[in-house]
Amino acid sequence: MEDLKNEREHHDPFSREALRLGRSFREMNLYESFELLIMLILTALIMVITAVATWNLTREVWGLVWFGQINANNAPAFQSVFGNIFTVIIALEFKSSLRISLTHNRDVVRVRTIVLIALLAVSRKFIILDLNEVKPVEMMAFSAAVLALGVVYWLIREQDSRVAAKAAEIASAERVSHDDRPRQ
Repeated sequence: MEDLKNEREHHDPFSREALRLGRSFREMNLYESFELLIMLILTALIMVITAVATWNLTREVWGLVWFGQINANNAPAFQSVFGNIFTVIIALEFKSSLRISLTHNRDVVRVRTIVLIALLAVSRKFIILDLNEVKPVEMMAFSAAVLALGVVYWLIREQDSRVAAKAAEIASAERVSHDDRPRQ
């Protein structure tokens, strides 16, 4: 009976992750453990923020549908809804970057993810802007920010592609050299 319980626990993803994190904590130095603890706390907080933002978005959309305010002429309602959708997407992207850092034991969150989140945030700002109220200088500043972030994202992606191609080339060369060895 005890073996069945232990077997079930090892197949439960939550239990497996808890065991993995426990092993990680034991293998880490004090500062690494501190970083892991902070990432776990941030993950929990982002999950709460995402849940609250999703709940508010659901209430807002339901209210618009219930009161018949969903139509093409209600631009402020659409701006608000899509701004809230972007808020949820940004929170999910933050959560995803922390999850990747936790599961792959990476010391830092990748710069590409941060630039992507910044692009999402500026895109959200464009969606919720009231074009009648925004000054041309502000619009130029937002446009310059999107352009700069887009260029940085592209450069990082290109660098990552070159690094991945080089790693694949090295791995392929190692496989070929391994296959060419005489067999004994």
